Amino acid sequence: MGSYPTPPSHHRQEHDYGDTGPSPEILPPASGYRMEPQPVRQTRRPWAIAPATYLLVGINCAVFLAMTLHGINPMMPAPEQLLNWGADHAGAVLIGGEWWRIVTAMFVHVGIIHLATNMWCLWNLGLLAEPLMGTAGLLSVYILTGAAGNLLSTLVNWLWPMHDAGGMIAFPVGAGASGAVFGIAAALIVLLKSPRLPVPRMELRKLRKSVIYFAAINLAIGLATMMPGFGVRIDNMAHLGGFCCGLLFAAPMVPRLGSPRPLFERRLRISVGMVVGLLVLFGFYLAHIPPQG
Repeated sequence: MGSYPTPPSHHRQEHDYGDTGPSPEILPPASGYRMEPQPVRQTRRPWAIAPATYLLVGINCAVFLAMTLHGINPMMPAPEQLLNWGADHAGAVLIGGEWWRIVTAMFVHVGIIHLATNMWCLWNLGLLAEPLMGTAGLLSVYILTGAAGNLLSTLVNWLWPMHDAGGMIAFPVGAGASGAVFGIAAALIVLLKSPRLPVPRMELRKLRKSVIYFAAINLAIGLATMMPGFGVRIDNMAHLGGFCCGLLFAAPMVPRLGSPRPLFERRLRISVGMVVGLLVLFGFYLAHIPPQG
């Protein structure tokens, strides 16, 4: 859980040109001039411009609404309640075999403020990233980088567990979309460097710099919460894991804009296959690590 400065916002509009048929405007015969028919500009619906962004924000909000309707405190849910809704927990994953939590945890949030800050960042970064990655690309980077963040968090909590007042091991509960948000930011940092984009270089540099600032400031805020006496706990390992996975995911890719479609789709398949393979290997390694004291 943490607060985020405003990420770079990007509002994009696209238009389709419909066929209006032969409806020319004809001036009086004396002029001898006939106007050509003009196309009518039809604005696409907002959700059609970035469907994956709308879908991901909608799922996160729907899960939180369902939690609230089932009686969970919308301001500060209890750890046990979060676990019931799919939050991450090293013991549940590695002892109970509940690996599905690695994915479900990225759709569960620790209160409405946590949800609002994450969704604001996801919304703005998604609207910027989806034209570059496509719908399938954004969905892939969200799921894979979010899973990478949760896997790294699970590993660290497993190797260096917390202890309660009685000396018993007490694994923390992890939840939130922030690991995936950092993954999208990292992928943008790579893709906005591409010379293929049909955007002025100065504009690209400004956008890329703003994404870098967003990631750096939030990583710094997360590290600051590790100081003794800080009241808010932020899962820095989820952020770090998501960010590193986002860089890796985008490394083989070319942006969809300005690139031949077959080339983009081939690179996207390579990225997804590479990251899925590495996450499976990492999970296999994690499953065979003995518990620490």
